[in-house]
Amino acid sequence: MSRMHLDMFCYQCAMTAGGVGCTVRGVCGKSATAARLQDFLIFGLKGTSAYAYHAKELGYSDPKVDEFINEAMFTTLTNVNFDEKALFDYLLKLGEMNIRVMRLLKKAHIETYGEPEPTYVRTSPVKGRGIIVTGHSLKALEELLKQAEGTGIKIYTHSEMLPAHGYPKLKKYEHLVGNLGKAWHDQRWLFARYPMAVLATANCVVLPADAYRDRMFTTGPVALPGVKYIRGHDFSEVIKKVQELPEVQGEESEVKLLTGFSRSAILRHAKRIKELVEEGRLRRIFVIGGCDSPLRENNYYTELAMKLPKDTLILTMGCLKYRINDLELGDIEGVPRLLDLGQCNDTIVALDLLPDLAKLLGVDINELPLTIVVGWLEQKAVSILLSLLYLGVKGLYLGPRLPAWINDDILKILRERYDIKLVSDPETDLKAVLKS
Repeated sequence: MSRMHLDMFCYQCAMTAGGVGCTVRGVCGKSATAARLQDFLIFGLKGTSAYAYHAKELGYSDPKVDEFINEAMFTTLTNVNFDEKALFDYLLKLGEMNIRVMRLLKKAHIETYGEPEPTYVRTSPVKGRGIIVTGHSLKALEELLKQAEGTGIKIYTHSEMLPAHGYPKLKKYEHLVGNLGKAWHDQRWLFARYPMAVLATANCVVLPADAYRDRMFTTGPVALPGVKYIRGHDFSEVIKKVQELPEVQGEESEVKLLTGFSRSAILRHAKRIKELVEEGRLRRIFVIGGCDSPLRENNYYTELAMKLPKDTLILTMGCLKYRINDLELGDIEGVPRLLDLGQCNDTIVALDLLPDLAKLLGVDINELPLTIVVGWLEQKAVSILLSLLYLGVKGLYLGPRLPAWINDDILKILRERYDIKLVSDPETDLKAVLKS
């Protein structure tokens, strides 16, 4: 059944049509678009709550964000809010709150672990026993590093944990030796390949294969069937399990990933960036980031990056970076063409850079020589999209698929107000961007 054939589906109350679901209009009178906007809001709230959770892990919170999450969730209950305009206003407000919480989480990370520094990261295993840490919790990673110190156990990051290597207070641990694998969806292959223990610390996990289920552990909000759950941060069971496993043979790889470009690290190049733009040596900056997925359509982002002219820069963040962060793209007058800002929550670095760049070049944000290409998979990408809309950013590209809850009415608003474009093919989109 196509997306447009099922313009509405709501089954949240006892009055739902036929006791199954309202698929045309709510029995309560709620329109299909109002129902879709409520879905949009709920998904965005899930993403924002994840950032708030990780900030609270480190002792940081924002009462305004907490208050808004409660109010916005309440407005999606049955017979509370039927007004499409009011619901869209909540979406924009969520975008604002998501900026607040991403900024709070970035502050928490920097004040706890230091400001990230550009760092090259090994991508192959070192001989010895090891633990792979996946997810998003730098707090859990730090606690594991402390407890494994002096044991000879090597610690590796996976997927969204890669940016940990840029933080000074984490990279000081000599047994944090590298990053294995790419985006979250390679877990079943990667974790089966290496006889290491695995610690999953937050979202972006998949159901485990039998090959490694007995050596996998979860903590925080993560739970998997048949996998040992650790409450709190006592990882002694993980360390004990590793000591029962065989050593991993060392491998060598020429690929090293560069991560750790904080806002200040990029602004150190500000004068040169301005000169390059004014001299015509830097034509455009592309922001290519978001959530990756195993969909073949996501090859779009790799192909786009490879087709970009050599007088363009790329800012990337989130696990979508794994589509492009091993490409040899070179530099422009000493400025690397690919700058990895970090995790998905580090999108705040890109958002805070927009007014910096606009001031630097003496233009409005929407006049910047900048193109944003967002890949979405799940709810945190939704909250980031709403933050971009709240800021009034126009002309961004979204893909590889249109979110299923966006119907024709919502899409019309997004196109008319924000000039949102859906990705097509890299060559066509690139021609349109460079012509503008």
